[in-house]
Amino acid sequence: MSQERKSHVRKSRFGSQYRSRQKALEKARAEERKLYETKKKNRKDIAGDDDEVIFHLNSELNGSSGRSDTQIPESEISSHKKKTSADKKSVHKSARPQGGYYAGIEPGNKKKNRKKTRSTARRTGLKIFGGAAILCVVAIGILMIRLQDNFLNTIQDVVPDKVLEVAEKIVEPKGPPVDMVATKEISFEPHYVDSTAPSNYITSTDIEVDGNILGSVSEYTPDGEISFLVGEDYTEAEGIVTFRGNNFRDSAAYGTAEMTDYTLTQKWSHDTGSLSSGGTVWTGSGWTGQPLMTKWPAEVKAHMNMYDWAKDKDDLVEVIYACMDGYVYFLDLETGEPTRDALYLGYTFKGAGALDPRGYPIMYVGAGYNSDQGTARVFIINLLDCSTMYTFGDNDPFSQRGSLSFFDGSALVDEETDTLIYPGENGIVYLIRLNTQYDPAAGTLSISPGRTVKWRYYGARTSTETFWLGMEDSAAVYKEYLFVADNGGNLMCLDLNTLQLVWAQDVLDDSNSTPVLSIENGKLYLYVSTSFRLGWRSYDTAEIPIWKIDAETGEIVWHTDYNCYTDDGVSGGVQSTIACGKNSLSDYIYVTVSKTEDNASGVLACLDKNSGEILWEHHAGYAWSSPVCVYDSHGTGKVLYCSSDGNMYLLNGETGEVHDTLSLSEGVIEASPAVYGNCAVVGTRDCKIWGVELG
Repeated sequence: MSQERKSHVRKSRFGSQYRSRQKALEKARAEERKLYETKKKNRKDIAGDDDEVIFHLNSELNGSSGRSDTQIPESEISSHKKKTSADKKSVHKSARPQGGYYAGIEPGNKKKNRKKTRSTARRTGLKIFGGAAILCVVAIGILMIRLQDNFLNTIQDVVPDKVLEVAEKIVEPKGPPVDMVATKEISFEPHYVDSTAPSNYITSTDIEVDGNILGSVSEYTPDGEISFLVGEDYTEAEGIVTFRGNNFRDSAAYGTAEMTDYTLTQKWSHDTGSLSSGGTVWTGSGWTGQPLMTKWPAEVKAHMNMYDWAKDKDDLVEVIYACMDGYVYFLDLETGEPTRDALYLGYTFKGAGALDPRGYPIMYVGAGYNSDQGTARVFIINLLDCSTMYTFGDNDPFSQRGSLSFFDGSALVDEETDTLIYPGENGIVYLIRLNTQYDPAAGTLSISPGRTVKWRYYGARTSTETFWLGMEDSAAVYKEYLFVADNGGNLMCLDLNTLQLVWAQDVLDDSNSTPVLSIENGKLYLYVSTSFRLGWRSYDTAEIPIWKIDAETGEIVWHTDYNCYTDDGVSGGVQSTIACGKNSLSDYIYVTVSKTEDNASGVLACLDKNSGEILWEHHAGYAWSSPVCVYDSHGTGKVLYCSSDGNMYLLNGETGEVHDTLSLSEGVIEASPAVYGNCAVVGTRDCKIWGVELG
């Protein structure tokens, strides 16, 4: 495409949605504080360093980084069918923010907070206190203005005029690390509007409970309330435990990456293999192919079938990678050495799998294709001894897709109800009560799957030839509401406690892009896109919208369109999952779009969250791999992604400047990387797993 592109760099600011582990930051804070104190003591000797001096002066006055909060402008929600530009990249208006924070939230109480209400007496007391507080603030404000005037008059005698002039030019202070504020719970009551009524797109739904199909959906009664908190509270485990990290699907990076030169260096590699079945050969790691990583506690490791050296290594982070050759590999993040024997299951694994968020040594992984050993299914693996505890999903008679039973998505587990949540390409959402028993001291683990609930649907456009049933993406969940896109062009919001559809939206085509949730100004939004299945909408080119959706109603806030090509079996459009920026990147989202100029090319696009405007693009081979945002302890973010040209790229997330390019493969990279600290891990189709240092 020969199109005019506008590059725009927005002023960086720290957002409020990045969760950093306190332990990982303590050392960095201590080192930065030591450096800060040294510079403070020697301030008079370094007065020539204008930026540094004025930052220290300002930080002492303000005690913060100057983080600001912006509001989305009030405007009408646009239709996704409207086009506004000749180059077919349309940018639409943003929605009105709604909602607010829950009353009675107390740190640490998690789910119990949502059940608390304020009493009348408390509300009255708060009003009285609030009035007094306002009077105090006014008085203090007057006093501070006078004090500030006196302070400025004083420092003018000490600091050169040139230094004071620099104050207005500073954009990114280089001071002590800033504490990154956790995302707060919000009020959220989803419902449909006329345009998102489920009946517009879905003709029927059914529920099966323990083998019995209910007469109607309204007959269903849950035996426990499923509810999820914000994504950063999904797990206390140290690492990446599911595709894109958590139930918001918004982070494939754990900890911080303290980079100085912004380089990519090959650290280690490990060989994988191939698997053939029914005339099809699957090699290495494919889409989505994200590794899992975790730092097991010593008590857990003691009972695992790890090699002795791995058990004894205090800081061991284990990479767990299910690959298309039928193996699950276990590697040391630092060296790439196997930590135990690889587990052969004999099925092709395209998806990431998932670890239990409670820290239990359990892996949930679904096969993406049939093999000589049978029909594809889901495996529940005991990671103490790598035994298979349970399988399900193969040849399910409740499925409306016959014997097809592929599982490319990544599971979630609700801790309170001990329920496994797993959508499948067979068109079924599984809710399985696991009845888990785990004694870490004794090293005993078991599950005894009990109540099994299945939900299925049928789409208005569904046929055996086009707009198929089934879900290849991973579901995102907030509170009791599950969000998932399907093969048939439907984006659905499902209440997990009633199993009734709340709303549905048309996403045009076969979507493999996992929905990403984002709380912005007290309101929940969803970012998603779709692919281009040859012949469904066109045999030439088709528009691929990138959507921002109001998660409460399913309405489209804005969409930005690309015109893409496609191949039969190697689709164009968006096969990846959008990366939602935080901290210094909190104004942006990042998405890889495939086959934009021809069948070999693609872009990584940076879009403005509020407007959908394309701010910059990086052109390379097309990418099915999902981009990852990584941050240092100051909240400064970079973007990492891989493409079909075999390269890994590290970019400045605000400007699109390429910091470094690393060639990893002579073939394509379809898999998505995950990052732990300063180490990224990704597999390739030419049978390698790579560990890459971010330096």
